[in-house]
Amino acid sequence: MGRGKWGLTCASRWGSTAHRDDASRSRLRARVRGSGLSVNAIALTFDDGPDPEWTPHLLDVLAEQIPPARATFFPIAPRAAAHPRLMARIIKAGHAVGLHCDEHVRHSTRDPDWARADTRRALERLATVGVAPRLWRTPWGDEAPWTGAVAGDYGLRIVGWTADTQDWRGDTAQTMFEAVRARLRPGAIVLAHDGIGPGARRADARETVGLVRLVARHASALGLRMTSLT
Repeated sequence: MGRGKWGLTCASRWGSTAHRDDASRSRLRARVRGSGLSVNAIALTFDDGPDPEWTPHLLDVLAEQIPPARATFFPIAPRAAAHPRLMARIIKAGHAVGLHCDEHVRHSTRDPDWARADTRRALERLATVGVAPRLWRTPWGDEAPWTGAVAGDYGLRIVGWTADTQDWRGDTAQTMFEAVRARLRPGAIVLAHDGIGPGARRADARETVGLVRLVARHASALGLRMTSLT
């Protein structure tokens, strides 16, 4: 899951997103700048999936756009391995898939040996569904002093976000859209969730589907493409 304006993606997002220090925000801003995102585009990103019910709805909405929108998914690896057909649909539609985690745990509560083992397991599971990630969004966007080194060991680049929808809280699509609207500018990376992750206060991703429609309409009005991260 993900919550934090600049990068709390899995765990912190679901509750303590607001408590990131200035150094963490600076690191995440740098990772946003290095995302490979075009200046005339915004990127929708989805954590904690795939969800067999709601991820297909999101894929339908993305495909309805003209031209079809591309997004980036950061699945929890066991969920991805459990839904190979859904992962195949994501890939076939041209979306990008990055690494999120095998176990949804904050890095700051563990050590480097745990992180390397978790990353290895996650990459092995993702390989079974045809995914070889280059991007990594850590759970809740939480990082430890050693996170960057582990990323380097596996050839991964850490990615944060600039607009956090806070969709884990269960707000309406319109409420979420109004909260992030000012941040939906060229180069924005939008954090949302197609899965129900740890700490979520919602039962489903229905409002996230509605939010994507609103974001897509807004992006079109601004002349911005919706594209995946590279």
